Amino acid sequence: MKNDIPYKTYLTEDELPTAWYNLRADMKQKPAPLLNPGTGRALTAEELTPIFCEELVRQELDDETAFFPIPAEIRDFYKMYRPSPLVRAYCLEKILDTPAKIYYKFEGNNTSGSHKLNSAIAQAYYAKAQGLRGVTTETGAGQWGTALSMACAYLGLDCRVFMVKVSFEQKPFRREVMRTYGASVTPSPSTETEVGRRILAEHPGTGGSLGCAISEAVEAAAKNPGYRYVLGSVLNQVLLHQSVIGLEAKAAFDKLGVKPDLIIGCAGGGSNLGGLIAPFMGEKLRGEADYRFLAVEPASCPSFTRGVFAYDFCDTGMICPLAKMYTLGSSFIPSPNHAGGLRFHGMSPVLSQLYHDGLMEARAVKQTEVFEAAELFARCEGILPAPESSHAIRAAIDEANLCRETGEETTILFGLTGTGYFDLTAYQQFNDGRMSDRIPSDEDLAKSIAALPRVPEC
Repeated sequence: MKNDIPYKTYLTEDELPTAWYNLRADMKQKPAPLLNPGTGRALTAEELTPIFCEELVRQELDDETAFFPIPAEIRDFYKMYRPSPLVRAYCLEKILDTPAKIYYKFEGNNTSGSHKLNSAIAQAYYAKAQGLRGVTTETGAGQWGTALSMACAYLGLDCRVFMVKVSFEQKPFRREVMRTYGASVTPSPSTETEVGRRILAEHPGTGGSLGCAISEAVEAAAKNPGYRYVLGSVLNQVLLHQSVIGLEAKAAFDKLGVKPDLIIGCAGGGSNLGGLIAPFMGEKLRGEADYRFLAVEPASCPSFTRGVFAYDFCDTGMICPLAKMYTLGSSFIPSPNHAGGLRFHGMSPVLSQLYHDGLMEARAVKQTEVFEAAELFARCEGILPAPESSHAIRAAIDEANLCRETGEETTILFGLTGTGYFDLTAYQQFNDGRMSDRIPSDEDLAKSIAALPRVPEC
């Protein structure tokens, strides 16, 4: 369905969006549907409502509606920290001695410290409106768990978080912020769920993964009446809510009379990247403008660059629906690197389809190179970036250096998804020279990819 309504229709005078933009409405090749792993058929709303809130199911399955109005209570909450700033990195440009113009959209200016709050408040709102007692979720680096615990405290909901074990151990203060907001936080995999006990038996001593934590959170929601599962990335509903990032960025660039040539985002499950590129990709799909889009992922968990485009479970326990996405296999557990929020075996079905159709590029970068970029950015721009965000910084610096060699005056936009003040253990390891790069072998990936479910093409 062609979107004939200008995005500016949905902006207030202070450039705060009044509607989320559904990129799928403009995609010619829609993302493949979620499948029931038991029947192999497309999941219906009736099958999803025991897991997700009813309104979120509607948003998840809608491929045609271009704009979803943002409820007034959510907009009022957004006003605490939105619109977020679009900043030109003059000092970084100077140090790099590049003709490139570098901008970043900064999402760390809220208590949760990241972009995750944009969807957390929306999902908590719909849970409250449905009359639920609480929600369960997973978190990797902790940004999503922090955001959801903050949103639930605001709305008076119970919040149960399964945190990837390696991050639980590396980031005790992030854990304590969640507890301060009233959430319970459990290291995953745990002995609290059947799937957690099974994963521990199969992988003794594992540091866990987002796939493990998702399995536990879904099981906990299913077994507790009055609870639903909510998640911070990957699915369509989350990218929808995160479109406020791109809508604000587009409005700010239009006001400046500037058009970005290259838009860069870190990619784990795809929420911030999908939200940042949404209105720009919409223009590209409608033939109104052209842009380069670059997804940057960790070399330790390279879903785009070394994965396959296939149906797979979204969780390690294999209890969730099947999604067609770029995946390393749901049994793949990445090494315990410090970009906890990017340690997911798969990728958003929306972004996977765009990448498969040649509308996006992808690049994998090493952990030590990421932290080199993070420290350079911190020293010249005054913000300590999250390890996840620093993947985008790494690529932006590399592209700006290339512009210095070619003389091209490229305008670069990247997403600075959050701050790294709870990631000081990682910075300490890097500064002490104890950080290493752990990259999976072809044999490692072949083993997990070989275990993909056999699904007839729909």
